[in-house]
Amino acid sequence: MIDDLEYNTEREHLIIPEYGRHLQKMINHAKTVKDKDERNKQAKAIIAVMGNMQPHLRDVPDFQHKLWDQLFIMSNFELDVDSPYEKPTREVFEERPDPLKYPQNFPKYRFYGNNIKTMIDVANTWEEGELKEALEYTIANHMKKCFLNWNKDTVEDEVIYDHLYELSGGKINLKNTDEDLSDASSLMRTKTKYAKKTHHKKGSSKHRKRY
Repeated sequence: MIDDLEYNTEREHLIIPEYGRHLQKMINHAKTVKDKDERNKQAKAIIAVMGNMQPHLRDVPDFQHKLWDQLFIMSNFELDVDSPYEKPTREVFEERPDPLKYPQNFPKYRFYGNNIKTMIDVANTWEEGELKEALEYTIANHMKKCFLNWNKDTVEDEVIYDHLYELSGGKINLKNTDEDLSDASSLMRTKTKYAKKTHHKKGSSKHRKRY
């Protein structure tokens, strides 16, 4: 009996492990069937089993198409059956995807980050009014906070206004405003309070794990 035991290290490699070894054996058997009509029947039966094993995918568009693609992949593209969809090829499956282009942004003021420029560009498309003005001051306050995170000291509102004017291409001008931005200590206190809260939660988690 011991001599008949199979070890995973000695078994055939599973192409899609989540379907299990029994389904892989069903597909391997279907490849050996000589009658094509019988192969087609077995392929449809296998697809039905695969669908029952992946019920969470039923709401995914082209669910059946995905199952048939997986069937051919698990057969090592050697199963000759009629598919309701275009059969995938080994060449397409093994083709390396094109390298993902990483956004190469080199802003003059790196400490503001790339999102600030996106926010400014959006603000430039808004019509003049209270909403746009509120957005402009929100952006300016966020720029001030980013500046303080980088500089860890203080910054005059005029510096933020100058940078905002430059980054907006001269379209957002808060230089002559009478309204002040949020106080530096207030912006930094918000960050410190959040950091302490996060640290406390982590400490509490460790404390609970001990018991």
